[in-house]
Amino acid sequence: MAKNPEAEVKAAGGIVVRSAKKGPKVLLVHRPNYNDWSFPKGKLDPGEKFKQAAHREVLEETGYDCKLHKPSLPSMFYPDQKGRSKEVRYWLMTAMSGEFAPNGEVDLIAWVRWDKVVDRLTYAKDRQFFLDVIKSGRIDATLSE
Repeated sequence: MAKNPEAEVKAAGGIVVRSAKKGPKVLLVHRPNYNDWSFPKGKLDPGEKFKQAAHREVLEETGYDCKLHKPSLPSMFYPDQKGRSKEVRYWLMTAMSGEFAPNGEVDLIAWVRWDKVVDRLTYAKDRQFFLDVIKSGRIDATLSE
């Protein structure tokens, strides 16, 4: 993704993973307002740091309190639906506690096998980002921590 350090919109979120017999599973959220499947994320509140926002947004959207793994993943930069420059910074995360309940932003979640995530994601930018994460080996390293 093209870099733009002065993005107008700043957001953060997580690629939440868990171990499973047939390989890692990744948590995706369905947002009914957009009818899309994506990773949980949201905009930073005023004065909030990316890492704080990532933890808060994943908890708000999924109900899961997650451990964030260091370091953060590379940022994504792209124009949002209003044409503003947007930066999204993700962390790999593992769910420590909690459970999902539908809310105002997310009506469904799915734990998707890592090799099926690309098929479920709605946006090409998310698919490419996830493929880059897989190539980096970070998901397997996270699960072995």
